Amino acid sequence: MLRCGYLNIANSITVCWFVYLVRTTHNALYTGITTDVARRFVEHQTGKGAKALRGKGELTLAFSAPVGERSLALKMEYRIKQLTKRQKERLVTGDGSFEALRESLQTSPIKDD
Repeated sequence: MLRCGYLNIANSITVCWFVYLVRTTHNALYTGITTDVARRFVEHQTGKGAKALRGKGELTLAFSAPVGERSLALKMEYRIKQLTKRQKERLVTGDGSFEALRESLQTSPIKDD
């Protein structure tokens, strides 16, 4: 289970990053990352977020999930942006594809030298 906002070994707070998808009125899905989904969604709604969402009408938060560290969140965002619309829709419905994608990015292959 992913724990966010916990103390690490050095007794410093580990910030938890989230990946999220916002749906436009034209049913397009925008993917982003943030440490505060509610704040970021409000920014998108008020036109202070990504330029890609400005003027797109009413927005809805379709999906969000904790990822952990920023580096993993960036990798997840990139991979999700490469998915087809159909694959993104499956991710939104919670079919387990998000967890599988996160697992695939967390495990690093062992290199033989």
